[in-house]
Amino acid sequence: MMVYYDLHIHTCLSPCASDDMTPNNIVNMALLKGLDVIAVTDHNSALNVEAVYRIGRKKGLIVVPGIEVQTKEEVHVLCYFYSVEECIKFSEIINKNMTKIKNNKTIFGNQIVMDEKDREIGEMEELLLVSSNFTISEIFQYMEGRGAAVPAHVDRGSYSIISNLGFIPNIKNLSTIEISKSTDKKVFLKEHPECKKYRIISSSDAHHLGYISEREEFLPCDLSLKSIVDWLCGC
Repeated sequence: MMVYYDLHIHTCLSPCASDDMTPNNIVNMALLKGLDVIAVTDHNSALNVEAVYRIGRKKGLIVVPGIEVQTKEEVHVLCYFYSVEECIKFSEIINKNMTKIKNNKTIFGNQIVMDEKDREIGEMEELLLVSSNFTISEIFQYMEGRGAAVPAHVDRGSYSIISNLGFIPNIKNLSTIEISKSTDKKVFLKEHPECKKYRIISSSDAHHLGYISEREEFLPCDLSLKSIVDWLCGC
């Protein structure tokens, strides 16, 4: 079965995302574009995950609960969970273990928390664009059995595991990596043949509604949350 996806989408909780990246707008745009599954991956927080997940269930779109964590090494890692509850629990842990800097909305943007009806119910006061106190290795250790950890946009010159470390460490539960939507997979693998052993996904990293992926990339798995996360885990 082919499951069409975009597994890297930011809501209006991420300060770098547009304020119109509301839960309903994201789900409706994903459906308009013919996607079967999306993932919400805000920076260092899951406060909007449940709202998007519930809307998706009502409208027939699978929403993978996720977070884009910035590690101590300033590497972005996408964390995908089997359940909303586990995702929120992890979000609370990350929140307690990151540098506390008050968000300057004029410089960084708003960090809006919303409910299922796109009503603003809160705002994250601490800036989310900071590093957590966890290393890459510690993030992968935590995710074992809870979901999949995927190094984000490994082809980029910043905040990626290759650009920051110079290589991809040998981590036992690292099975999948992400490259940017605009990157040619064949060209990337020619430049980084060591990455041929990994499963590769390509998502939008959408911060604006128009950037959400079309029906282009697919996973060869069943259309269920468990099957999708299992595939990302390498199962």
